Amino acid sequence: MFKNKRFITHCLIIMMATAVGCKSKFEKLQASNDTGKKYQEGIRLYNSKKYSKALILFDDLNQKYRGRDEAEDLAFYLAYTNYKLKDYTTARYQFKVFADTYPNSPKAEECRYMSAYCYYLESPNYSLDQDNTVKAIDALQLFINLYPKSERVAEASKLIQDLRDKLEKKAYDNAKLYLTTGGYDAQNYRAAVIAFRNVLRDYPDTKYAEEIGYLSIKAQILYAENSLETKQEERYTEAVTMADEFAEDFANSKYLKEVKDMRKQSEHGIDQAKKILAAEQGTDKKNDNKKEDNKQAENE
Repeated sequence: MFKNKRFITHCLIIMMATAVGCKSKFEKLQASNDTGKKYQEGIRLYNSKKYSKALILFDDLNQKYRGRDEAEDLAFYLAYTNYKLKDYTTARYQFKVFADTYPNSPKAEECRYMSAYCYYLESPNYSLDQDNTVKAIDALQLFINLYPKSERVAEASKLIQDLRDKLEKKAYDNAKLYLTTGGYDAQNYRAAVIAFRNVLRDYPDTKYAEEIGYLSIKAQILYAENSLETKQEERYTEAVTMADEFAEDFANSKYLKEVKDMRKQSEHGIDQAKKILAAEQGTDKKNDNKKEDNKQAENE
């Protein structure tokens, strides 16, 4: 019994030692100095969609192939391997490096486009920071400028428009935020009016133009309501002008009735502001007269 246990234990030790000492073919290749075989195996793995393993070999070869004829193809495969693995940050950098390093390569145009496209893929939801969106637009526009006759220009233009739509949506929502979170602060409503104007300036063909016009009037009225009485007449008058322009630009708007109501509200605000100022001026005049009477009384 004791001998059997020793025999089994001995067998297990041998099996474990064998397992530890036995490397896979891939591990042996990875540890070898056969760069040619590594390169061919890397391509085979890439074509078999085993990108993680292919990347291990390509990364290992990247330094060793520097200055060699195969370096160009390796750089191309390396960039695409990272792209397939959805590491777009690394991929776009490697595509750009390829285009910069091999500008005369037949693959340079493709790599320049792919670098810009990786930026596009990294562009976040419109509600988040849009730094990569702006960079993607710049990169795609650069591609169009460098390769104006490329068959990819049409697609690059579509991507730019998609990115601009995202920036437009963010600008529009930011403008609305000033309005919805105004908190009866005149400056917030003024900021909303300015922000809406900026959207129309930056995106003259915006699909939000009608709603922006309507919300701008609403923001202007709130700006006037929460202003000093001495400023209200001027600011309500601006709201009336905006309402008239809206009615002219959007004669069939679903907001037209509300805009007309807001115009009447603004006219009423003008009348009220005039009455308040007139009353204040009357009070001031009475006070001045009283002061004058007191001075005369003192002199008598």
